[in-house]
Amino acid sequence: MQNRTVAHRYPLEQLAPAGRIGVIALATDFNIEADLRRLYPQDVTAFTSRVRNINPLTISNLRRMEPGISAAADCILPGTPMDAMIYACTSGTVAIGIERITELVQQSCPGVPVTNPVSAALAAFATLQARRISILTPYTESVNTEIAEFFTQQGIEVLNISGFGFEDDTAMTYIQPQDIADAAVETCHPDADLLFISCTALRASYVIDSLEQQLHKPVISSNQLLAWHSLKLAGYPQPVNGFGQLLANHLHTS
Repeated sequence: MQNRTVAHRYPLEQLAPAGRIGVIALATDFNIEADLRRLYPQDVTAFTSRVRNINPLTISNLRRMEPGISAAADCILPGTPMDAMIYACTSGTVAIGIERITELVQQSCPGVPVTNPVSAALAAFATLQARRISILTPYTESVNTEIAEFFTQQGIEVLNISGFGFEDDTAMTYIQPQDIADAAVETCHPDADLLFISCTALRASYVIDSLEQQLHKPVISSNQLLAWHSLKLAGYPQPVNGFGQLLANHLHTS
């Protein structure tokens, strides 16, 4: 009787009424779920599956995730309509390719909109009219080179890119938010239209607002971008405050 009463008071249809977002996270990512819980409004929920990844973090190892992406997508609430799907790896998207990521996810979730940190970043650059950027990452120089070249090929001028030099995805989450903020200030070029802090494992969402006030320009991070772009795909029109101007001022469906 008690279970029946609970079901009546909280019907399934009222769970995540404004958006169900599927998230394919890396097996070693400690941060993505915690960040998205902070970034999403209370009426939007992320449902997570994981894909096996391999350390050290290199472009060749990142590509080894590709065969597991469809299966990971298929494990997220099978048969339940989703409003958007996320592949939550910035460097992995660069390694595997935006189109291939979308194809792999839609093999299991046909017709569901798909995003990733790179697609979301490109959409944000257009929204914020940013053509010249600085990038901060936790990665090694070789991975940073690939990321800078990718954005350059998309017509974005990468003024500079710097990284913490980590090869272990798990260790990246242990970088303190204040250390991220200090490195961000040091990295951001005076002529950059914005600063992009790359990697879903970094706890950058804690410092976005304060960095924007200090740098006087937009600051975007991988998880903030994923929240913003997935909310747009889900048709969520209300601003989300506390995590930078992208979510506060540019969350609309048009």
